[in-house]
Amino acid sequence: MVKETKSKKLVIKKPAKPKKEAALTTVKKEIPKAEVKEKTKESMASNNAGEREIVEADFEPKNKKNKRYYEAVGRRKTAVARVRLFTIKPFEGDEGKITVNDKSYQQYFSTMELRQIAEASLRRLKSLNRFEIVARVKGGGIRAQAEALRHGIARVLVDFNADFRKKLKKVGYLKRDPRAKERKKFGLRKARRAPQWAKR
Repeated sequence: MVKETKSKKLVIKKPAKPKKEAALTTVKKEIPKAEVKEKTKESMASNNAGEREIVEADFEPKNKKNKRYYEAVGRRKTAVARVRLFTIKPFEGDEGKITVNDKSYQQYFSTMELRQIAEASLRRLKSLNRFEIVARVKGGGIRAQAEALRHGIARVLVDFNADFRKKLKKVGYLKRDPRAKERKKFGLRKARRAPQWAKR
């Protein structure tokens, strides 16, 4: 449309644009608070129930034959042995069923002396073929680990049967050997060794 103004200027009016359609808004249904609380409680209960099932399943032994075991910890110097004892049917043979860090104790301990130290507690009770031992050993040297294993086996045998205590205590296998290397002192060559004295 063209209109004439007083100043005789032409003013051109643009045709009005069609209004944009209002964007569709999703209307949220208002849920009563009581219903929300009930739903949250139900979801929490279902989550908790799932957690409980997992925990109970973890406690069940994977190998059903070895359902029950006794556990103890043995120590020597800085070596620590976590020992588990399983009862099995007696078998023939002079070698025990002792597993150390997923290896046979004869493989793990290279010398005969260390093997004898490891199995000493079982030999003392003449029950080397009556039990199965599974141990995890860490820290220290190989000899300290063997003595820690002996200490752990002695302790777990006492847990299994308190009557074993007397024999094992008599030979000193239940005692945690406290001896360890003494720390070096400044001014000395070792813990107590003084440097050589020179007269002149």
